[in-house]
Amino acid sequence: MNIDFELYRVFYVVANHSNITKASEELNISQPAISKSIKNLEEQLGGQLFVRTKRGVILTEEGKEFYSYIKQAIEYINNAENKFTDLINLETGCIKIGISTTLTKEFLLPYLERFHSLYPKIDIQIITSLTSELMPKLKGGLVDLIILNLNDKVYGNDVDIIKCRKVNDCFVVSDKYKDLVNKEISLKELNNYPLILQAKGSNIREFLDDVARENGVILRPNIELASYSLVVEFSKIGWGIGYVTKEYIKDEINNKELFVLNIKEKIPSRYVGIALLKNHVPSFSTKKLIEIITDHNA
Repeated sequence: MNIDFELYRVFYVVANHSNITKASEELNISQPAISKSIKNLEEQLGGQLFVRTKRGVILTEEGKEFYSYIKQAIEYINNAENKFTDLINLETGCIKIGISTTLTKEFLLPYLERFHSLYPKIDIQIITSLTSELMPKLKGGLVDLIILNLNDKVYGNDVDIIKCRKVNDCFVVSDKYKDLVNKEISLKELNNYPLILQAKGSNIREFLDDVARENGVILRPNIELASYSLVVEFSKIGWGIGYVTKEYIKDEINNKELFVLNIKEKIPSRYVGIALLKNHVPSFSTKKLIEIITDHNA
């Protein structure tokens, strides 16, 4: 049975008012048109829905049963329309972001602050882990996007990458090793000193190892740490040479807590980016957050 939804809507409003005149006013449809719609619906259903009285119309017993279902359907549709409007206007919604702790602090927070000031009713969920662990979550629909340190790794034909901010890595020391600052040091020579790197598995470590291999060097760190922030802290207290991102240690450099070494080989710039599923349409709120991030980095 293929009945025009508008007939159901007319029936619903007439049943609510038990009065064709009032239904006509609400729907802005003439009374004869409403009567015709009710008759059309009854013919298609094969039974009478209303009984006319001097005071209006009342539902038949079959009409009452029919109304109980139509009422639920109409209310579901109205709720769906309202929900969709709220989503479009960013009055409700949730964004699940996969990201490292470091990028949350050093990259994402300013954009989240701006986003939250504009759309305070959108919930934000931060899932922190290594990119290698977050990528299956993206492909499984458990996160909406991943913010990550990009390298030359291929993440799959089903993943789109948006480059956002260019960053530069460097090797740093505390004043304990300040005598190295005015020297030119090769990557190979770094192995002669205590070396502090992030543990294998992080994109930054993979990027550095690739750069070293391209120059015929295998770096052998004395200390490997899971957290980028710990690399900075261990470097500051003089435990060795740390590999960090220059844009994230401006305060430490200005305060002379850390000093940048002059490395003979050029360490290429890299990017912080956003990973999205290629064939998945992001929510309105996710699109808006991406817009805020990319517009600022354009």
